[in-house]
Amino acid sequence: MTIVYVLLVLYMLRGWLRIPYFRVGQKSSSTRVSVLLAARNEEGNIGRTLDCIVAQDFPKELLEIIVVDDHSTDNTAEIVLSYAEKGVRLIQLNEGDKLNSYKKLAITRAIEQSNGDIIVTTDADCRMDKNWLKTVVGFFEETGAYMVSSPVVYSEEKSFFERLQTVEFLYLIGLGAAGIGNGNPTTCNGANLAYRRSIFYEMGGFRGIDNLASGDDELFLHKVAEKYADKIGFCKSREAVVYTDAKPTLSSFISQRRRWASKSTKYKDKKVVALGICIWLFNLSLIVGFGNFLIALPHLHYLFLMAFGLKFFAEFIFVLPLCNFSGRRELLWCLPLLSLVHAVYLVYIGIAGNIGKYDWKGRKVN
Repeated sequence: MTIVYVLLVLYMLRGWLRIPYFRVGQKSSSTRVSVLLAARNEEGNIGRTLDCIVAQDFPKELLEIIVVDDHSTDNTAEIVLSYAEKGVRLIQLNEGDKLNSYKKLAITRAIEQSNGDIIVTTDADCRMDKNWLKTVVGFFEETGAYMVSSPVVYSEEKSFFERLQTVEFLYLIGLGAAGIGNGNPTTCNGANLAYRRSIFYEMGGFRGIDNLASGDDELFLHKVAEKYADKIGFCKSREAVVYTDAKPTLSSFISQRRRWASKSTKYKDKKVVALGICIWLFNLSLIVGFGNFLIALPHLHYLFLMAFGLKFFAEFIFVLPLCNFSGRRELLWCLPLLSLVHAVYLVYIGIAGNIGKYDWKGRKVN
């Protein structure tokens, strides 16, 4: 199991290194773009996000911004309406409590009412530099991609727990990029995802995955990859980064990761599911080995220390270029503790994410 895990991480490192850095040219864009946000009870965040989007260095006549209010009970809708003169449109859902995936419905409704040739999705608690949209759209125009995943990075951490999450999240974003670099896209993040309107309709939108609360990003990526894996790109550029926040509490972190893990057994490519099970078993064996280490079974110490040492080494050489890319190299000192804690977290989430319901934005979903 250790050998499989180390070889997998090294393979992913190869994928990350194969992706060239992208720098947008000086040519002005000519592509119509729709930026879509699904928002629920985001009155504390959405104003800052909209400020970043309306300030983009992108032709205003080609930019459309649509926010879908998902049954908010706070002032989210009122804040969005205050941006109407800046070109922000508001759509409000009125579906009641009868769906499991409101976010997919929100995105679908927005696409139906949008005019852009390229659809860009982000979240209502994100921040971007002024060249974000120009860079992502420039990548489409220069590469002819059908779908583009771009980096998401945690920032403005307020605690050690949040700094640990930043490193772990860089690892996840790196895995998604590496899969694309290796020609086998498996994961992405909807906070910074873009695709052509035509490909959304060619794939039937979210049909077939609309019964799951999560998956508007990864599961849709899989639909596209099944036919057009070579047309999916990763925009490896600091200017394309979207910044967001780590979860402030353990309970909110667990709830988020349960939601993400809930789609892991729904992948159509069962090789990916089998690989995930192997990684889960490796981490379980590492926990058992750590338990044996604590109760002093000397004949097992060597195996545990070797397995953990190889795990840490592989993760270090993978995370190092990701920290360099994001300008967060100072967080590498968190990795030894994270490498051990991560094993426990993965084993728990692997089970909890696939049983029962979890809380998301005040709703119980599965």
